[in-house]
Amino acid sequence: MQDVQQIRNTVILGHGNSGKTTLAEALLFTAGAIKRLGKVDDGNSNMDFEPEETKRHITIGASFNHLGWKKHDIFITDTPGDDNFVNESRFAAQVADTAILTVGAVSGMRGQTEKFVDLIQDNSLPCLICITKMDKERADFSKTVAGIRENTGLNPVALYLPIGAEDAFKGVVDIAAGKALLFKEDGSLDTADIPADLADEARSLRETLMEYVAETDDLLIEKFLEEGELTDEELMNGLKKAIKSAAIAPVCACASLAGKGAATVLDTLVSFFPSPAEMPARQGINPKNQDVIERPGQADAPFSAQVFKTMADPFAGRLTIFRVFSGTLKGDNFYNATKDESERYGQLFVMAGKEQKPVDAAIPGMVVGVAKLKETTTGDTLCEEANPIVYPALEPLPAVIAYAVSTKKGDEEKLFSSITRLLDEDLTLKLYREQQTHQTLLSGVGQVHLEVTGEKIKRKFGIELELQPPRVAYRETLKGRTTVQGKHKKQSGGRGQFGDCTIEMEPLARGEHFEFVDKIVGGVIPQQYRPAVEKGILEAMEKGVIAGYPFVDLKVNLIDGSYHNVDSSEMAFKIAGSLAFKKGVMEAQPVLLEPIVNMEVRVPKDFVGDVMGDLNSRRGRVLGMDSAAKYEIINAQVPQAEILLYALDLTSMTGGRGSFTVEFSHYEEVPAHIADKIIAEYKAED
Repeated sequence: MQDVQQIRNTVILGHGNSGKTTLAEALLFTAGAIKRLGKVDDGNSNMDFEPEETKRHITIGASFNHLGWKKHDIFITDTPGDDNFVNESRFAAQVADTAILTVGAVSGMRGQTEKFVDLIQDNSLPCLICITKMDKERADFSKTVAGIRENTGLNPVALYLPIGAEDAFKGVVDIAAGKALLFKEDGSLDTADIPADLADEARSLRETLMEYVAETDDLLIEKFLEEGELTDEELMNGLKKAIKSAAIAPVCACASLAGKGAATVLDTLVSFFPSPAEMPARQGINPKNQDVIERPGQADAPFSAQVFKTMADPFAGRLTIFRVFSGTLKGDNFYNATKDESERYGQLFVMAGKEQKPVDAAIPGMVVGVAKLKETTTGDTLCEEANPIVYPALEPLPAVIAYAVSTKKGDEEKLFSSITRLLDEDLTLKLYREQQTHQTLLSGVGQVHLEVTGEKIKRKFGIELELQPPRVAYRETLKGRTTVQGKHKKQSGGRGQFGDCTIEMEPLARGEHFEFVDKIVGGVIPQQYRPAVEKGILEAMEKGVIAGYPFVDLKVNLIDGSYHNVDSSEMAFKIAGSLAFKKGVMEAQPVLLEPIVNMEVRVPKDFVGDVMGDLNSRRGRVLGMDSAAKYEIINAQVPQAEILLYALDLTSMTGGRGSFTVEFSHYEEVPAHIADKIIAEYKAED
């Protein structure tokens, strides 16, 4: 069993195509954990192994591995950079101790990079910034670091200075140690003197490093101001302390595809970054008395862990992945404090890409998994029953795009059971039935998110998922008043049918739905038939009159009618009520109503004008604006019909930097020219 001081737990974060998975491959290969260096573009990387990932050349789900380096065990979580799957990154960041932020040396800071910086800062993670792709054409280390300094609060400080760039990238200068490290074929390093042309820059960067480190400690800054420098020991200890407190973020350079620089990343992690035991104790709630309690990252503390990923496997069943925060897990059971349930498990294992390696026990910092738990889901806290604790569970991102789902006839039940199994795996997916349109809707974070879900369902469960834009839940109502007669008469031999009613129809206030008033005086319609008139009207309202949508906000007064002693019946008066309603609607200015939603759109200041103009073009009303740290928040009301696929358009407008939430507000009348089109489409289908 490894000592907790020798464990590191890190999550790799960064925008799409910044080299996260390639870096993870290089770290594993350099440490000897894998025998070949896989490539994302070739579809053979160890971390992106799902068919949907190899097809698209992107990471879709968080994946896990571990390696040994200089008597340390490092647990790595590789995460998606695509906005469609950022929920995976959020959950992984919440349970990590430290983060590696990848930024491309050519592309530099991008809009999406800010989201990952926010994740790092929100979780107070010590961060190593890795400037990737240093061997690519136009790679610029200094410019990239300057961009990070200008656009984030991470306080980047160069710990390694690249020797050469593009094809000439052959090593780095270790600023703290004052020596050059040259890359060898196998990924290891040769020590050498600092090249003469970099000596001045290296000296300047070392002074900058000293200054940054000194500024994080009162005693060090005093000595630095008096003497102008720190000893090597003071620098190293101060650097470790500054990194742990996230006061500075050291920067290194690498070219992962060529295996260059991975060894310096690993050296930095084990030399300067904190172990689970050195991280602040995790806070949770005692479920018995709601007191706030803490668990330190030590092996002899009471056991506690949190589930941050669930994987649906058609063969192995449900795989539950969790991070151990405190204590030691042994045996075959634990207590789920979130669900108040004891769970038994079979084999405990650590993940190594798509493979699972059995282990006998787990200590703080380890990411481990078990199969076939009955009650446990993502976000749940696992612990000892005698020492219960519940850690706060992260809320998944809200779904912003929905499609109607269907499949070939007869497979509906199998489809929905397959989707239900994926709901355990992906908390951002939502499946629900829209009563008004009679459609089953699947909602998610983006278009690609739902397309990938369809591909997974086909691969795992053999079901073809069809996605169609959802129908809007329009309503019908009237604006005028009318008095109308409805008569149903069928009297040709034998028992006939006769029902006759006269009703007054008028609009109700929006949202009041329906009111029926019996104003019959005397017995023109016997008492037992009057409810049938109301029932007939209500049934007809469900199907509507002008476009097949439910009818709402209607007041009906039953004022007159006639009946036949033999031929009248409940059914006849029901039909008479329905006929009167349909006839009256057409005489009383029928209109369509559409759902209006409240939208909150968060965008960087640069995009406010474009987004507001776009909302206006969608018949939206901007109600006001608020400011947050880096974002402007636009509050608006917009017809739902205009934003069914808004997630795609906002991503396009803002380069993926905008986000929004939606909630239903009220119904409003559809403008006549749009209503005419909807009615014409209904008649064409009918």
